[in-house]
Amino acid sequence: MDAVALGFCDRQFDMVICVQNGISAFHVSPQRLILEAMRVTRSGGTVLFSSYAERFWEDRLEWFRTQSACGLLDEIDERATGNGVIVCKDGFRATTFSAGDFASLALKLGIVPQITEVDGSSLFCEITVQ
Repeated sequence: MDAVALGFCDRQFDMVICVQNGISAFHVSPQRLILEAMRVTRSGGTVLFSSYAERFWEDRLEWFRTQSACGLLDEIDERATGNGVIVCKDGFRATTFSAGDFASLALKLGIVPQITEVDGSSLFCEITVQ
């Protein structure tokens, strides 16, 4: 299904979860992704997004290097990689959402999320749908 045009009626779910950095990995408008998740979530329900914590950068970069070495990704462009963005020489880009990115997006949407970092590896943005 298209993540920004889900084939569900309004207010179908108690919870919608988009983890493993889906807010960046789907390569769609993060604003549209959040709004669509909220559309299919019942009033009082929860929408949960996750990304990687900034402190997890070295571990994440090593994981991508390992995938590249195994031929699962193209070679990492080390000169273009940094500041939370991993770039491969074939043009693939893996980005992340920081706490500030989530807060800025929430402000634009007029929502107040709870943003929590867990274990120095994951960042969670939890939205209660009104």
